[in-house]
Amino acid sequence: MDPTTGQRKPTPSGRPGIFAIRDVSSLLKETHESGHELKRAVSGMQLTAMGVGAIIGTGIFVVIGEGVGIAGPGVILAFVLAAVACTFSALSYAELASSIPVSGSAYTYTYATLGEIVAWIIGWDLILEYGVSVAAVAVGWGGNLNAFLSAAFGVTLPDAISKSPEAGGVFNLPAVFIVLAITLLLVRGARESAAANFVMVGLKLAILLFFIVIAFANFSTKNFTPFLPHGTDSVTTAAAIIFFAYIGFDAVSTGSEEARNPKRDLPFAVIGSLLVCTIFYILTAVGAIGIASPATLSGSDAPLAAALDQGAGISWAAWVLALGALIAISSVCLVILYGQTRIFFAMCRDGLLPEGFARVHPRYGTPARLTIGLGVLIAILAAVIPLNEIVKLVNIGTLFAFVLVNIGVIILRRTRPDMPRPYKVPFSPVFPLLGVGFAVYLMKDLPLTTWIRFVVWLAVGMIIYALYGYRNSRLRLAHGEYGIVPSEQSDLRHRHQTDD
Repeated sequence: MDPTTGQRKPTPSGRPGIFAIRDVSSLLKETHESGHELKRAVSGMQLTAMGVGAIIGTGIFVVIGEGVGIAGPGVILAFVLAAVACTFSALSYAELASSIPVSGSAYTYTYATLGEIVAWIIGWDLILEYGVSVAAVAVGWGGNLNAFLSAAFGVTLPDAISKSPEAGGVFNLPAVFIVLAITLLLVRGARESAAANFVMVGLKLAILLFFIVIAFANFSTKNFTPFLPHGTDSVTTAAAIIFFAYIGFDAVSTGSEEARNPKRDLPFAVIGSLLVCTIFYILTAVGAIGIASPATLSGSDAPLAAALDQGAGISWAAWVLALGALIAISSVCLVILYGQTRIFFAMCRDGLLPEGFARVHPRYGTPARLTIGLGVLIAILAAVIPLNEIVKLVNIGTLFAFVLVNIGVIILRRTRPDMPRPYKVPFSPVFPLLGVGFAVYLMKDLPLTTWIRFVVWLAVGMIIYALYGYRNSRLRLAHGEYGIVPSEQSDLRHRHQTDD
């Protein structure tokens, strides 16, 4: 390790090895000189809304029922515990996002701390995680569209065009529609996408606020006894499920390169979005139990609507909550697809995937070609491919990223102690280690089949890295490997940029 740059020294042959580290101090300069720089157009409030948009999805509209079934009224503590578990990783994301404000999120942070091969692994992992997540969320959007149409107008779309073959249909048209619509919005620009998400986040928070106000106006304490009917262990069990209702704040860091003031806005957005969602989640849980029995909540597929129907006598609330879920899912789909395109973009720009995909549209300032390609692939995935089992890969992928980001903070504190850090995780390395501990604890309970699929996907990725990524790595080409010296590499990049 070179103490002046924080980089691992080249191998005896003079070439960087597979654990070569990108120099943090040169990342921004190289990004600008690459010709593939994104437009800085997103404000701090819009970044925060992106975090809220990614976190608040169907989780709060559904998972509260599952949590109540496990822990009873103690689900309130489970929401608090899950928030605490996420907070340690959120603090680590905030430090790295403010210190390395470049597109790529955990992939870029890992490249700067643990080396290229580990960065490739996490990047390849995140491509799968985000892609499967968007497809699954799009399928859920189609289901909630039918729920809204049924509750509001008494009609539904035919199964043949609203369900995948797995669910008894032929083609999930609503899922395809929402993915392609969001793809076109993302192509138009980050500012336009952030503005649309801001509106959607405002609407879904207003619907949750509607629920909270009605619930507290009809509040009773009778359903809070007994508070822990299944013992204290039930709180941690419920927290393990509810934890995934908080996932999404990491998507904020994928917008690092498009933030107007990343050093100030990124820590605010990561931590702020988690705080806002925690407050809304806890108030919603307290309000739901205050107007409906645990049995009512746990026995319903739409627990919040059931709570309003039973506790406040508002039978028409079903379509309001269905609309809230529909808007919530739309914003989740937008932010997660945005995150996937930015991670893929960063990997292409680094040469680990074909650099041609990293071309930025001259008018919109977005990776349009890449966005359209991923959008079409995900639309096909959502339309016809079974997702029940592979969606669990989202959980393991997210937790794996949390582990590496927390480790990255510890390593970078040691290798680059003098690096500017606009935000610093307090009590490091204790807090990052707690973030690792919580993530590993939750990973160990995932099914064996999920681990097997995860390992297979990573094995495929290693083959691609060996055949393409290693040979075309921008970091390696810069050291003159394979007969290409830095000046020639610049000429090659210039030709790439003028091809269009």
